[in-house]
Amino acid sequence: MGDLGEGLSHYQKQGFCSFHTPGHKGRQEFFNGLDFWGIDLTELPGLDMLHSPSGIIAEAQKRSAEIFGAEETFFLINGGTVGNQAMFLALENRAAQRVMVERSSHRSVMSALVLSGLKPDYVMPTIHPDFNLPLGLEVDKQRIPWQTVSACHVTYPSYYGTAFELNQLLAERTRMGFDTPILVDQAHGSHYLGPLFPPSALKLGADLVLHSSHKTLSALTQSAMLHVQGSRVSRLRLRQSLELLQSSSPSYLLLASLERAGEYALDFGRWECLHEEVEALHRKVGKSFRILSQKDVGTYGIHTVDWSKILINTRIGIGVPAPRCVKYLREGFGIEPELWDEENILFMLGIGNTSEDIRLLTRGLESLANFAHTIGSAKAKKQVENGRFRISPLPQQVLSPRDAFFAHKRQIPLKESLGHIVGETISPYPPGIPVIVMGEQMTCEVLGTLLTAGEGRWQGWDGFESQTIWIVEV
Repeated sequence: MGDLGEGLSHYQKQGFCSFHTPGHKGRQEFFNGLDFWGIDLTELPGLDMLHSPSGIIAEAQKRSAEIFGAEETFFLINGGTVGNQAMFLALENRAAQRVMVERSSHRSVMSALVLSGLKPDYVMPTIHPDFNLPLGLEVDKQRIPWQTVSACHVTYPSYYGTAFELNQLLAERTRMGFDTPILVDQAHGSHYLGPLFPPSALKLGADLVLHSSHKTLSALTQSAMLHVQGSRVSRLRLRQSLELLQSSSPSYLLLASLERAGEYALDFGRWECLHEEVEALHRKVGKSFRILSQKDVGTYGIHTVDWSKILINTRIGIGVPAPRCVKYLREGFGIEPELWDEENILFMLGIGNTSEDIRLLTRGLESLANFAHTIGSAKAKKQVENGRFRISPLPQQVLSPRDAFFAHKRQIPLKESLGHIVGETISPYPPGIPVIVMGEQMTCEVLGTLLTAGEGRWQGWDGFESQTIWIVEV
C-alpha cells in the first residue's frame, strides 16, 4: 500500500468521532447492498447516460426533484463547484456582463466568474463582532441594480449555518417588476426538509439551487445536486454547461449514493434525536462558551440559525485559543471538528451522527471548560484580539476576473505592489472572504493586511512564504 493508502488507513484506525463532512460519517448502513467494486461501472447498455438521461438516471433525478421540491434536478459528480459554475455559464441575458455576488461566496463562484467572463458587483456581508465572521446579510441595506445585472447569486445558509432573509430579496425582485434570476448556493443546507430546519431556497422561490449533498446528507464525497424551477434560466444552456464541466465518465457509485441520499433525507426521525441532544448541549455548556444559537436571530443580518451547525467561540468565556482547544478535544476525546480559526470551532452534524456523538461532544466541552484555567492566558486572549479579521473597503475593479486570469503576469515583492493590478485572488480561510480578487487594484488597506499577515491558512496566495504577489502587466 502506498503512502496515500497508508495515511487513510492510519486515520481511520484512530476512530475519531466525526463532526465534519461527509454527512454519512462513515456509517455502513447508508450503503448496505451496494457492491462498491461490482458497480464501479460506466455508461453501459441499460445503465443510461448522465448527460442525456432517459432511463434509470432520469428516473432517479425525477424522484430527487420530487423530494426536494424542484421542477427538475441534475445530479453532479464533480462536486458543488460545477453547480456554481454552470449557473453562470447558463445565463442568457448577458448584455450587462455583470452579476451580483456576495463577497463571502465560495471560491467556486470566483472561478465561475473566470469561466463565464461576467464581472461582479459585490454584496457585502455583516461581520458578527463576537465571532468575527461573516454570519449575516442585511438585505435592506443592499442596493441591487436589478435592471443592469444578469443574475443575483447568494449563499444560503453560510458555512456556519446562518441565513439571511432570502424571502425579502425575492420579494424585492417581484416588487420591482424584474425577471432577474436569483441563484442560490445552498451547499450547506441540503438537509433543509421538514419543520426542524429553515425553509429551503426552492420553497422560497429561487430559480436555481445548489445542494452539496455529501456535506450533511449521506451521499459520497464529490456528489451534489442542482435544482431548477421556473423559466428564468434556460435548461438547455444549463444541460450544455454541465456537459462541458462534468466528466464524460461519470461515477455510478456517486450517482447511486445521490439517489439514496434523497430517500434517507426523508427520515426526519434521525434529526429529531440529534436536535434533542443539541438542545441539552446548549443547556449544559452554554454558560461556559459563546455558542451561536437561536438567540442570535434578528441580529447582525441573521434571519435563521441552523442548530445542526455548532459554532463555538473560545475567546469569549474561557479565553483560550481555538487551536489549543481543538488539540485538547482531539487527544482527550477523539473529537474531530469541521474547522477552526484562532477563536472559533465549528462542529458540523450530518445525517449519520448519533445521539451518543452529541453526548461525547458535550462531555468533551464540559471537560474543556473545567480545564481551561490551566491552558488559557490573558496574553493568548490579547493575541486573538489583535489578529481579528476586518473587511477593508472594496478595491477598484480594473479588469474582470477572466481578463486578469488570462493576462500576462509577473511576481514582485509584496511591499512593492501598491497600485498594481493583482493577478491572484487571496482569501484568509476561514472565513474565506477575499481580501482582494484578481483584477482589482492593490490598496493601502489590503496591502497593510497582507504585510501583517501571520501564520494561517491562505487560499490563492502563491507567494505567502516569500512575501511576493502576482500582478498583471499592463
